[in-house]
Amino acid sequence: MAFHRRTKKIIARTPGELDAMQAAGEIVGAALKAVRAAAAPGVTTLELDRVAEDTIRQAGAYPTFKGYEGFPASICASVNEVIVHGIPTADVVLCDGDLVSIDCGATLDGWVGDSAWSFGVGELTPEANALNKATEWVLHEGMKAMIPGNRLTDVSAALEQATYRAEEKFGVDLYIVDGYGGHGIGHEMHEEPYLSNEGKAGRGPLIQERSVLAIEPMLTLGTEDNAVLEDDWTVVTLDGSLASHWEHTVAATAHGPRILTRR
Repeated sequence: MAFHRRTKKIIARTPGELDAMQAAGEIVGAALKAVRAAAAPGVTTLELDRVAEDTIRQAGAYPTFKGYEGFPASICASVNEVIVHGIPTADVVLCDGDLVSIDCGATLDGWVGDSAWSFGVGELTPEANALNKATEWVLHEGMKAMIPGNRLTDVSAALEQATYRAEEKFGVDLYIVDGYGGHGIGHEMHEEPYLSNEGKAGRGPLIQERSVLAIEPMLTLGTEDNAVLEDDWTVVTLDGSLASHWEHTVAATAHGPRILTRR
């Protein structure tokens, strides 16, 4: 989704609205932690989906992803070469050494939280571990640009520059996934503007105090090129290389970025 060209500012939420979004975000965090605790060799991604949905509903929220544009599950479970939007299924059984991305959303009292993290099942290879740590680091470096007075693409540029620095820091070649990025968020999961994970600084809508974005770098070890499978959801690397995906819902405040999806 591209942001509307006449959008000059990213909507500012009230302090109470930020608190409400954080309440939703903390449920997402709890669901992600529960999923990670359940992930082990022999467990299916469908079983992980049930863990997430149970956690969300027991907290009084509902899973934002379920039914969203026809998506059939409460989480996206993306394993190894799957970048994003993997559909949980009984056919995908986790194995030792898998790199798993779990993306999750929860809606509470009309407000949405959205977050993702990637982790290893058992022990990752050194290269997979470097990719995953690098992607997490890039997310946190990019969030530093989420301050009032910046422009949307200041975050994009921060993510891109952090990716270049991460290659040296973590000793691995990294590729920014083409065509996917972050987004505005509030009453809906995907709101304007679209946030690219790369680009020149100083462009796009103004980030105001209490503006909120979902920031989500996606990096691979082999290519930026990707394809969507026949299910019309699952996005994979064209060359089968590993992918990692990290995301937080973040508000810009006078005291610095405020993570609304803390775990």
